[in-house]
Amino acid sequence: MKSKKAIWIGILLSALLCVACAGQDRTENGQKYDIYYVNNEETKTLTVEYVSETQDTEALLRELLGQLAQIPSQFEYEAPLAGHFTLLGYTLDNGQLTLDFDRYYREMDVVKEVLTRAAIVRTLTQIPGIDYVSFTVQGELLTDSSGIAVGTMSSDLFIDNAGNEINAYENVNLHLYFANEDGTGLVEENRRNVVYSSNISLEKLVMEKLVAGPEADGAYPTINPQTKVISVTVKDGTCYVNLDEAFLNQPYNVSAEVTVYSIANSLVELSNINRVQISIGGESNILYREKMNLNDVYERNLDMLVTQ
Repeated sequence: MKSKKAIWIGILLSALLCVACAGQDRTENGQKYDIYYVNNEETKTLTVEYVSETQDTEALLRELLGQLAQIPSQFEYEAPLAGHFTLLGYTLDNGQLTLDFDRYYREMDVVKEVLTRAAIVRTLTQIPGIDYVSFTVQGELLTDSSGIAVGTMSSDLFIDNAGNEINAYENVNLHLYFANEDGTGLVEENRRNVVYSSNISLEKLVMEKLVAGPEADGAYPTINPQTKVISVTVKDGTCYVNLDEAFLNQPYNVSAEVTVYSIANSLVELSNINRVQISIGGESNILYREKMNLNDVYERNLDMLVTQ
């Protein structure tokens, strides 16, 4: 991770460069980007067009971070990174950008935090080579107002409601799979009208609910409740689930197959997912409990279902 000093030197240099070039004509070869700001009423995000000739991913990232930290000339806008919190650092790995903030980030009220987060994510995911963004606060995953880890975000996770609300809540029916009493099979739990924030993906919601455990009688947990969901992404029908090392510690009397297929079967219930691969801290070359190879891709396995 880059040092705070190095990051902000880069950001300030980018900001100064933008000021120096403000009166100059851009070349026709420049790429247009939308820089997202929060309006002064803190009810929605607004965009200002920005043109850059920078092509290197990390250089462009520093440049756009500089724009997000620069107070705009239009006083009705608020720069997302010009608040009372500080960006401590960032890492960029295989299309996944992680931004780490100091503790003051948590002091924003709920609406402004969501708008700030949306402005940052929408701006930075325009950069070629950056597909997803996650936020941490002093190294810990950011959680929303209900205590659920926000996790990995893409620009399409943020929707505008009636033109001015970026945070909305929806209902969904989930089909989750937990262990039976002796931990050798799976039982299905149907949850109706689950209320969730539209700022969390359905696949991430499924994983959070699995970690939290079952609600119905006769169903038993399959995943260590201390497990943190680092990221959940979907590409070409495959869902990539990245968990922390707590997943490897199994406090319950359930088989390795039950744990893996509780995840696979639950996620494949979503229309956009056909198969699942699990990794631990980004590493999939792991033999889970000396039984299940996490390098493998798992599909739905209805043979694991048992009747109660």
